[in-house]
Formats: sequence, structure tokens, C-alpha cells
Amino acid sequence: MTTIAPLASHRLRYVCDPTHFKFETTAELTPSGAIIGQPRGTRAIEFGIGIDKPGYNIYALGETGTGRITAIRRFMEERAAERQQPPDWLYVHNFVESHRPRAISLPAGHGQSFQEALTTLLECLRDDLPEAFETDAYEEAVAALSDRFEEEQARLLNHVRQAAAEQGFALVETASGLSIVPVQDGQPLPSEAFQALPPEQRERLTEMGQQLEEQLDEAKEQLRRLDLTLRGELKQLNRRVADKAASPHFAHLRQLFADYPALLDYLQAMHQDVLTHLALFIKGDEAQEGGSGERRQADQRNHGQRADLRRYTVNLLVDNGSTAGAPVIVEPNPTLANLVGRLEFEVRYGALTTDFTHLQPGSLHRANGGYLVINAHDLLKEREAWEALKRAISRAEVRVQRPEAGGGGQAMANSLDPEPIPLSIKVVLLGSPSLYYALYEQEEDFWELFKVKADFDTVMPRDPEHEEEYARFVASRCHEEDLRHFDRQAVEKVIEYGSRLCGDQERLSTRFGEIADLIRESAFWAGQNERPAVTAADVRQALNERRFRVNLLERRMAEEIRDGEIFIDTAGAVVGQVNALTVIDQADHTFGLPSRITARTYMGEAGVVNIEREVDMAGPLHNKGLLTLTGYLGGKYASRQPLSLSASLTFEQNYSPIDGDSASTAELYALLSSLSDVPLKQGIAVTGSVNQLGQVQPIGGVTEKVEGFYDVCALRGLNGAQGVIIPAANVRNLMLREDIVSAVKTGQFHVWAIDNVDQGLELLTGQAAGQADAQGLYPLGTVHHTVQQRLLGLARDLKRFGDQDEEDEGEEEDE
Repeated sequence: MTTIAPLASHRLRYVCDPTHFKFETTAELTPSGAIIGQPRGTRAIEFGIGIDKPGYNIYALGETGTGRITAIRRFMEERAAERQQPPDWLYVHNFVESHRPRAISLPAGHGQSFQEALTTLLECLRDDLPEAFETDAYEEAVAALSDRFEEEQARLLNHVRQAAAEQGFALVETASGLSIVPVQDGQPLPSEAFQALPPEQRERLTEMGQQLEEQLDEAKEQLRRLDLTLRGELKQLNRRVADKAASPHFAHLRQLFADYPALLDYLQAMHQDVLTHLALFIKGDEAQEGGSGERRQADQRNHGQRADLRRYTVNLLVDNGSTAGAPVIVEPNPTLANLVGRLEFEVRYGALTTDFTHLQPGSLHRANGGYLVINAHDLLKEREAWEALKRAISRAEVRVQRPEAGGGGQAMANSLDPEPIPLSIKVVLLGSPSLYYALYEQEEDFWELFKVKADFDTVMPRDPEHEEEYARFVASRCHEEDLRHFDRQAVEKVIEYGSRLCGDQERLSTRFGEIADLIRESAFWAGQNERPAVTAADVRQALNERRFRVNLLERRMAEEIRDGEIFIDTAGAVVGQVNALTVIDQADHTFGLPSRITARTYMGEAGVVNIEREVDMAGPLHNKGLLTLTGYLGGKYASRQPLSLSASLTFEQNYSPIDGDSASTAELYALLSSLSDVPLKQGIAVTGSVNQLGQVQPIGGVTEKVEGFYDVCALRGLNGAQGVIIPAANVRNLMLREDIVSAVKTGQFHVWAIDNVDQGLELLTGQAAGQADAQGLYPLGTVHHTVQQRLLGLARDLKRFGDQDEEDEGEEEDE
């Protein structure tokens, strides 16, 4: 019989080399914002950032909590600081197509300068234009035009009046205007008197009146044309007067922005539009009619204040004046409006209306010329946003989309179709590997737009270099969040937690979100303990307090085992019964607990029946493990004899679905014990997966499983004979709590590592397992010999029973 020695305590938890670190506290370390332990992901991002070709956007794969967002943002900010500032972008009114605002690009910082310059220009125009129409010269020019019109009007009307008088008619003012009427004794002839005239005279007067009316109509037409001419001349006069006042201001702006042709074109168009819409600055009717006095001056100024001059303002959509290098934007809520911008509306006269000043930027605008980081899972919740992003990337432009209809039941008065803005951007999507492959398969244009795959692993090697990076990460958190610094021993405990988090002594976790939480909590308890620096005791307290906050269910179940409500033996030996170890995964806490497995074997040919499987409580992986047991039994004992048995296996007091094959080794031991009638030690729990060859394979959650059984034993009292059997391949995954390591060190608890079923069988039974000879027979006194003989006996009994049944049937037929 081979004796398997328990693992030494130093193999149960990989602690840091106390001589590795040279600092006393992390205050001595230089903070680092570098991405830690992700060489593959870092190289991919560097490549994606460096290659300036269409479609080379980045999808960063990784699990939540690996610190990708923070790390990638810092990484990009470092690279972005070396790049040139992108330009400002502004929207202005389009004086040709008012529904299509113009997009203009200016060097960073110049957008605000132009906006301020235009604001000053409008203030000057509000003051100078009304004053330009208050001069004596203007009023004299208006009066001259008015006098000329009045003189021509009088001449034309006098000519008609004179012709009418010669024919016995007069030109009179009626309610409908000037009219020709016959007169008698210098007075208009009443209708009654006209009807009393002889027919010949009435006919003559009617004919003459028609001729005179035609002369009057011709005079009116001349007066109308004269009025139009006067109005045109007055308009030209107003334009000349206004132009004289406005030109110096526009000339000054054209000089300031002479290097930007787009602005010069806009200023020229604005200059002409101002001259065309003088009524926005002064009261147009009074300007045309002339007039003077304080009333007119006050009215003009009040009108200028009330006038809507937004058509001449600037909507500075993106201001990069204060941006250092290229922008790095993280969009936390990637809706359609937040990505491509939105067009806001206001209610005017009961209808929704808008203009270019209501255009609001999206994250694509703000990140233009730099980098945009988006969570892919959040983005895919908004299908329109995802399609808009792909469209913007493929077309290299961002376009604010117009809403199709107004809200709230109000009528949409107008909308806009702004000019698109050219887009030069690098997009980084953060998502899980499963989502990446789903997009790759289902979105035909995904691979064309996101050609760079950046894999972020959840673990990294545990070596002196990466332990040093862990220490610098602790220092960075302390510096940036103004936390108490950690002494060397405290940093070592954080590193050990990093190994526990990933369940591997030779690796460290890259889930820096959780590491950062431990740093903050440890600093808090150091403050509560009034320590100047965080110590190892503070880190231990933070971990213990965290566990206490979330382990209510774990504690209650352990107490139910202690109090006998859940049947678990931790001492003695029982046939066909073994303690398996399970893991319960809550949202915020994962823990292990023992679970009793029992086996009963009897004559029959049903094979191994799993009760959980029969009632649909077992998952496919657990069923696979059970079928593997049948393969092991057949290969081990039935090479020269039939395998005839019926057996039932179950997890006692289990009322929840189970899955996984980590209990297959324990199930096998329960079967072998039942077949051999050899009792199994109840102070030893078992975990591990077995294959058909009897090799014990590694499983997950080994640390939690060992700790779960230890806690149950500790509640009942340690006796020095208790422990856990684990697969040898899982030794590197052990990062047990320090109290358990101490218990092992003092011989109160044990952990055994095995490679095959026989080693565990000998530990559980205290008997030799046995090796088969050339004939496939096992030595007398071994467990396998006993099992083999029991199976042979079951086969013979079953055959004898079958033969007896046939004889009985034959006798019945003879009768």
C-alpha cells in the first residue's frame, strides 16, 4: 500500500518573497498608468492606433472587471497627448438654403474667437445701423425722393383734373379712391339729377366719363410705377446708408480671418443678408418713410433689441481650444442622440420649430480627430445607434439625423438637414468574447469596420516583474485617490489576493476593479485603526469584513450542518457514504460546502442509476461523469467476467439542480465502498473528476471547496484526522485562507493531492487498493479484490436466479 503524505503548508498558499520588495511604503513608488499584464492586448491597441487606414477600429475582448476601460483610456490619453489638436467645428446659417446649415472647420481655439468676433459685430450693427438713418443727410435724401414723387403725382392728377373740368367733370376723392364724376354749378351731379337728364345728354356724359376714367387709370398706373421706382430708390438709398455703416465692421472681420476662405464666403453672404434684412436692426417702415425725432430713435432701438438675430450667430458645436492633443471620449450611454448629436426644438405659436443654434453635438463630434471608447453591450441595446455608428465609420462623416415627427401632439413647423461633418476617428468597442464572435458571424460588415482584435486576459504570470507592477498599481491608487499608502507586507497581501482571485499560485488576476476595491477598503480600515500606513493586518481585516458582509447564507448552511439539520459526518467511517464538495455561486460571494453522497448496490442489470438524473435535476456534465463511472467499472473489473449490477447514487438532502463532473470521483468511491463493504472515513472529503482510466482530473473552485469543508469541521471541532482529497493537478490552484494554512501547519487539518483513484481509495479506507495481475485478478485483502469478488458473485447469483426462473417456467408448462 502506497502512503500518500498530506501537502506541506507552504504548498497551500503561495506567499510573496519577503526580500523581493525594497521599498518601505508605496509612497516611494512612482505611479504608473500603463496597462498591466496585457502584452497581447497592448500590442493590438498600439497597432490599431498606429495604423491610419479605414476599418482599423478596435474591439477589445475581455471580462468585466479587468480594468479595460480605465487602462485603455489612460493608454490612449498618453498617445493622444502626442497628437495634434483636431479642429473646431461650427454651424452657421446658410443664406442660400436656410434648411441646410453650413458646417465650417477652424483650427482649435479659432472657433471661439470667431464666435466672439461675430457677437461683437452684431452689437456694433445694433448700434450703428439705427444711427446711420438718423442723420440730416439721410432725411434730406428721403425728403427729396418724397418731394419728387409728390410733384409728379400732382402733375399727373392736375392734368386729369384739368381735362375733366373742360368736359364738365371733376376729380373727386371717394371711399374707393379717386373717381371722375359730372358736375353742375360746381357741385357733383346727384344720381337723381343725372337720371332726370335727357337720354342724349346722359349718353354723352357717360361716354365722356369713360374716356376720362381711362385717362385717370393711365395716371394711376403711372403713379404706381412711380411709387415702385421711389421704393426701389429708397431701398437702394437704405442699402447704401447701411452699407456705409456696416462695411468697416465686415472689413475688419475679413481681415482677421483672411486665412479661412470658408469664413470669407460666409461673411460676404452675411454682409449682403444684413443689407437685405435691415428691418431686423431698424424699423423698416419708418426708415422708408423718413421721419425724425426721439420717438423714432427709441422705437428703432427697442426693435433692434427685440429682433431675432440668431441667423447671424455661431453654433460652436465642438470647441477643441482647451483640448490637449487628440480627444479621448468614453461614451457611457451610447444612444443614437448621444452618438450622432441631436436637433432640439422649441414651441413657437403652437408649433415645434428649430434652427441651427439648436444643433447639439454627440460623442462622435467630440471625439472627432481622436478616440471614442464604447461598451459594446450597451451599444447593441440601441440598434439605431449601432447602425448609425457603422454608417458614420463607413462613410467617414457624422450627420445629425432629423426627427421624423414632433412630440407631444404638436405640429412640426420646420426641420433642418445640416451639412455632415467629415469624420476621422478611432473607435474602441469593449465587450465580451462571446459578443465579438456573435457580431463577427452575424454582422457582415463588422469585420470590415473592426479589423483589430485586442484580447485582454483575466490573468497574467506571477513573477517578480508583475508583482512589481502590482505594487505600482497600489501606489497609483493611493496617489490618485489620496489614500493611505501601503507598507511592504500589505502590498504582499494584495498580491496574494490577486492569485486567489484567479485561483492560481503561478498567476495574478488582471481584474483590477476588484483589486482597487480591496485597496480602498484596506485603506479605510487602516484609518479606522488609526495607522499612518496600511498594514497586512488591515488587508486581512478588509477581506474578513467583506466576507462577513456577504456570507450569511454560507454561515447558516454551515450551522445547519453543525446542528444536524443537514446530515454530514466529519468523523468515523461508513459504508457507501462519502463527503463530496460543491460550490455555491451567489452574485457577490462564492463558497464551498460538503454534500453527502450515498450509494446502494444490489443484484440486477440496471447499471448505475443516478437519482438526480431520473428526476431531471442533473445537468449534462454531471450525467457525463456518471456514464464515465460505468466505463471505469467495466474496464477495471469486467475484462473476464460480466458486469452485472444495479446501483443507485444520490446527493442526499439536495433540492436544487446540479451539474458538473467534479463529484464523479466521490461517486466512484461511494460505489466501491458499497460493493466492497469497506467503510470510508467521514472526516475526509473528496473532490475531483475521474476518467475511464481511473485518473483524477482537475476541477474548478478547489480553494472554496477545501475552505468549505474546513469551516464545517472547525465548527464541530478539529480532531487532527480531517482533511480534503484533491486532484494533484489542482495544487497550483490552492490559495487557502491563512487560518487554514496555520491549521495544516500544526497538524489539525490536511490536504492530500492524488493522481489516480487508487491513491484516494487507500486514504479513505486505510486498505490497499490492489494491482491486477496478468490474469486480471487482484490480491487477496485489497479493496479491488473485494469489489471484483462481489461483482462476480452478483453475476453468478443473477445467472442462477435466471436459470431457476427458466426451470420454474418449464415445470409450469409441463403441468
